[in-house]
Amino acid sequence: MKITDLNNIKIISDGICAVNGVKAAGFKEDKYGFAAILNENSIASGVFTSNKVKAAPVYFSKKAIEDGNLSLIIANSGNANCFTGKQGMEDCKSMVDFAASKLNISPNDIAIASTGVIGRHLPMDIILNLEEKAISNFRCSADGSNNAAKAIMTTDTFPKEFAVEVTLTNGKKVNIGGITKGTGMIAPNMGTMLSFLMTDAIINKESIEQALKIAVNDSYNMIVVDGDESTNDTTILMANGKSDVSVLINNEIDPNFQKALTYLCQELAQMMVRDGEGASKFLEVTVKGAKTENDARNAVRAIISSSLFKAAVFGGDPNWGRIAMAVGYAGIDIVPDKMSISMASDEEFIDLVKDGEPLAIDNSDNLKIAEKIIDNKNILIIVDLNIGDSLATGWGCDLTYDYVKINAEYTT
Repeated sequence: MKITDLNNIKIISDGICAVNGVKAAGFKEDKYGFAAILNENSIASGVFTSNKVKAAPVYFSKKAIEDGNLSLIIANSGNANCFTGKQGMEDCKSMVDFAASKLNISPNDIAIASTGVIGRHLPMDIILNLEEKAISNFRCSADGSNNAAKAIMTTDTFPKEFAVEVTLTNGKKVNIGGITKGTGMIAPNMGTMLSFLMTDAIINKESIEQALKIAVNDSYNMIVVDGDESTNDTTILMANGKSDVSVLINNEIDPNFQKALTYLCQELAQMMVRDGEGASKFLEVTVKGAKTENDARNAVRAIISSSLFKAAVFGGDPNWGRIAMAVGYAGIDIVPDKMSISMASDEEFIDLVKDGEPLAIDNSDNLKIAEKIIDNKNILIIVDLNIGDSLATGWGCDLTYDYVKINAEYTT
């Protein structure tokens, strides 16, 4: 569910370095980059790609995070270190061991991530040189967060970072910050791309796992750029407890903390979609009146995944039939004669279909208004199934010529 109630949430600056105790650094040279985030003695949780072809760092980090303890995240861009055989795991170990020796941290408390081209071995001379620069230049400042966010960019056109201060139900405050990257190969089925989240809250292993899964489910798992699920998707949340404030009430997660974490992830998720490879328009899709939340979520994902609808949006064609088509194959309960479809921009709203009856047809006024709306940069789609009380919201973008050009030339 989209977070719209921002009571008790204050947007703050400095990204992950808004969190007390977090140090970050990043360097980029040509197409390769390296980021490091130091957050010592943290409780941590992660979610990773469900793609059966997993990159070496995914296997490595899943094991590192098993005990719930983490102090450092290192990440490289320019090479995914995926489908690289035994050498890929050995390269992960070399990068982790290098950082461990330099920072006097246990290798077991270091997670690793990679992003870039699949099926190529890491150029370890370049990567280790960048790693040394990063871990020798940590900063507790906006520069540190921004440099780390820039270092993990691939086809991204801008760094993605966000931070909030949340007032808990007991009046105490904690900070949460995050950076992320990803503009293509985005159809997450866990938590997408690379996303590193930090908080100074006190929280236990079981609760941080629960909080992260809830946030990811309503943010990263509700965006689609192109429908391809990455081999490297990694989202990690680290809590260092530096605020001396627990976010647990009778061993339950404070609802304000959960809301703020989910909101932060939704903001980062929307940044990725707005920066989707070649994207020119941003879509927010809400499906309501579904029998179950799962039905609503599946319908949203079907709409924002539809290449036909995304292409229509790019072309300025309010082809609502493609929305109905996508809902129809989403594998959910529907009654077509009860379905309503609407479209809106920041200034206008129009019904396309009402209770199964088409309104935006031929030369109707509804169609003319829809044609104006779909020319906007931000477009809202609302589908009401009218058979239940559940709803979900997700985000997507159009499919453009530039998307094809970017990915046609990705390795050449």
